[in-house]
Amino acid sequence: MKNKEAQQAQDRKKHREQLKGKRKTEPTFERPDPQLIVRPSILIVCEGKNTEPSYFNQFRMSSAIVKSVGEGYNTLSLVNRAKVLAGQGKYDQVWCVFDKDDFKEIDFNKAITVAESNGYGVAYSNQAFEYWLLLHFDDHQGGGMSISEYHNKINGFLNKYGIVYDGVKSKKIERNFFDLLNGFDEKTSERRLELAILRAKRNYARFDHTNPSREESSTTVYKLVEELTKYQ
Repeated sequence: MKNKEAQQAQDRKKHREQLKGKRKTEPTFERPDPQLIVRPSILIVCEGKNTEPSYFNQFRMSSAIVKSVGEGYNTLSLVNRAKVLAGQGKYDQVWCVFDKDDFKEIDFNKAITVAESNGYGVAYSNQAFEYWLLLHFDDHQGGGMSISEYHNKINGFLNKYGIVYDGVKSKKIERNFFDLLNGFDEKTSERRLELAILRAKRNYARFDHTNPSREESSTTVYKLVEELTKYQ
């Protein structure tokens, strides 16, 4: 009799342990705490007040916050202005966008050095931002051109689309121009933006970058564009 009672007690203990184990493995239907998705913030400080901001502000971002401003400063003064603006907010990235134009070599080169020493990205163009625009249509690998030559050459490619780039008065990249830059090239069936990036990279690699002010024609705008496209 005692053996039977002992066996029953042992069976009851085993059953309780099995129930405990089952409760531990049962699924829970409690909602997990919501996860905060933090989108990186990117500040783009441009030399030009119209052309560059009107271009960068048209990128449609899905996973980043981009603020592009045109300050009217140039080379080193632009970098110093970027420091001020960066200190007024919390930004994950700061980029400086400026051209060589006719500014002194020492100022242009120093602007690049100072910006990079502050951890800023640099999207420069030598000679002008229009060189980046031109690369969407033409693989220009030659020497320098005046700003009027850039405008004429760009508009030569735009004529058949009924689009005009006014680089003198409005100095803005209108939406139809921007869409064309991101469209497909009829000859290669490739995206013009991707062609411009490939051309800019290859042409940039032709130089040793010891004196960027003399590396015409070249641009590092492709670096900023590649970064922006990560978050589209």
